[in-house]
Amino acid sequence: MSKITIIGTGSVGSTIAYTLAVGGQANEIVLIDINAEKALGEALDIRQGIPFCSPVSVYAGSYRDACDSDIVIITSGLARKPGQSRLDLAQTNVDIMKSIIPQITTYAPDATYIIVSNPVDILTYVMCKCSDLPETKIIGSGTILDTSRLRARISEFYNINQQNVHAYVFGEHGDSSFVPWSIANISNVPIHEYHNVISSENNLYPSLNKEEVENYMKKSGARVIQRKGATFYAVSLSVCHICKCLMAGMDTTLTISTMMHGEYGISDVCLSTLSIVGRDGIRGKLNPALTDEEIMLLRRSADNLKTVIKSVNI
Repeated sequence: MSKITIIGTGSVGSTIAYTLAVGGQANEIVLIDINAEKALGEALDIRQGIPFCSPVSVYAGSYRDACDSDIVIITSGLARKPGQSRLDLAQTNVDIMKSIIPQITTYAPDATYIIVSNPVDILTYVMCKCSDLPETKIIGSGTILDTSRLRARISEFYNINQQNVHAYVFGEHGDSSFVPWSIANISNVPIHEYHNVISSENNLYPSLNKEEVENYMKKSGARVIQRKGATFYAVSLSVCHICKCLMAGMDTTLTISTMMHGEYGISDVCLSTLSIVGRDGIRGKLNPALTDEEIMLLRRSADNLKTVIKSVNI
């Protein structure tokens, strides 16, 4: 069990706190927000349901209360509006992140940090550059949600358990992300062969329309925002999964945003490839062989992010 601090109690931050509490993933959850009354209200609402869950202390506090946190989750910042890209938020949320970093790292210097606020790749980069934390302790939620959306769509298409689908989204958490189809499979069968090897009386599955699937994955967030104003359930579940991996005794590969140091010829930018996450942070990276086209797409995504980095004041 662990102590987890959540900075920002908007829809995402409060839902993460609720999901952690219901899942019994922590024995202490601290909520911090510039709107102290909002944080107090969210903590009280969750706390009054704890008799139906595993015991956990949930309370609102200040940065000082984050002392001895095992994990700090940052969700602060302006939310994306309908029709707005994640990158449009860049400078405002960079400034918010820069104001948070010295305050939280003073009291929780040994915690593993999970950056959730958008644009997540830019803010993860800011955390790496503006804090004294080791990079192994800085995780951007990256494309873990995009990967979940991808797997959900493939699972629906073939009516197969999502846990049998092994496919990933690499690059920016945004428009320049892509699926490296060369490493995608269902139960170790390459995606492009799967519909041909199903032995079933009702095998009426056509080949997968990869372009349609990628479009679905990329547009899902915007569609949810258009329909209900915000996305927070799926992203909260994905962040709680990262927390679970950080507290587990067995390492797990995740598509999280991390600093690149020459992998696939990319450096000095944070984006998502496969990283190995285990107790207390990033344990390493997994660099599967990609096609030349996929490497080109990954580099293009990195270049897009570098353009934004150059345009903001870090």
